[in-house]
Amino acid sequence: MPEDLANRLGLACPSPAWLAEPLPDGVPEALARLARAPGVARLAIMPDVHLAEAVCVGVVVATRGVLYPQAVGADIGCGITAAPLDAEADLLRGSDAREAALRAMQDAIPVIRWGRRDAPSLPGGPPSAALSRLAQRDGVTQFATLGRGNHFAEVQAASDGRLWLTVHSGSRAMGPEVMRRACATAQRAAGGLRWLDAASEAGQEYLADAAWCVQYARMSRERMIEHAGEALRRALGARVLMDEVFGTTHNGVASETHMGERLMVHRKGASPAAVGERSIIPGSMGGMTFHVVGRGVEMSLTSSSHGAGRRLSRGEARRYLTPEAVRRQLREVCYGPRLAKGALCEEAPDAYRDITKVMRAQGELVSIMQRLRTVVCHKGG
Repeated sequence: MPEDLANRLGLACPSPAWLAEPLPDGVPEALARLARAPGVARLAIMPDVHLAEAVCVGVVVATRGVLYPQAVGADIGCGITAAPLDAEADLLRGSDAREAALRAMQDAIPVIRWGRRDAPSLPGGPPSAALSRLAQRDGVTQFATLGRGNHFAEVQAASDGRLWLTVHSGSRAMGPEVMRRACATAQRAAGGLRWLDAASEAGQEYLADAAWCVQYARMSRERMIEHAGEALRRALGARVLMDEVFGTTHNGVASETHMGERLMVHRKGASPAAVGERSIIPGSMGGMTFHVVGRGVEMSLTSSSHGAGRRLSRGEARRYLTPEAVRRQLREVCYGPRLAKGALCEEAPDAYRDITKVMRAQGELVSIMQRLRTVVCHKGG
């Protein structure tokens, strides 16, 4: 059973938590500010919770009639999508095959942007005029591309021997602009929080633009899988099975019913986990990835973690971890030269929590269907 942090920390609303380890420094204070904010009805704290600007990653926030753009974050629509290949792990047993797969993925999935002549067509138009202008400028060239940081495209080997293509990415330049514009017109609360009346014109515009960002990010991930699958077919003869594609969005907001009440549910680094809902929870580059099915636990606002959760900030990882030690940890993973000294350490296994502990902590939230390990990793650095 979860611990209700409302009792221990004196939070102003029910706040059940599924913790893999003690709360990181600064997180209790951030949760307390959030719980006191106008309209906040409930929190649910996931085992990958860690400090972030304004609202922690790994927190689900349910509100009555108000919106908190910072409780979704800047990368609106960020999530994970996966599809199997018609090939077994033995296909990538040799280093030559793994390197060929990495080259194919790097050629198929640009980092940051396409050249305008090569960019795929953009899916639909954003609802607001301001976002439409940005979409035509940056959205076109960033569609079906990787960002930097923890975003990735990987070939993973499942416990049953099957190979999978997995992509983690978001809405690129679109999400930060939507959050910036929403916060610029929002009302102020304590601790730098900003909120909007969900029924107001600004609130409805935010919801519409955020929904478009979710669609943009999902279609972008699927297009990357299609492009990488075609490249892998040419390089290795492996075909991606798009009819089996699935995924999840872990940064978003939606109107949902919980405990008999209609609430605005914000997820920032938390995956939906309704009964029977399939999801993907990755660890670090050297850790396991899990395909799961939600159990629909109401106290969690039918949510789970979105990953392992950072243990070290990016700055701490660069200071405390050495590239040589990280390379030893990743000796079974084929990755590219773009991961220079700093970026490699930022995404090291030791920069993240142990994903197996995270999964144990949320055993009542999701059922594990399959475990996967990374074989080839394409990252932006």
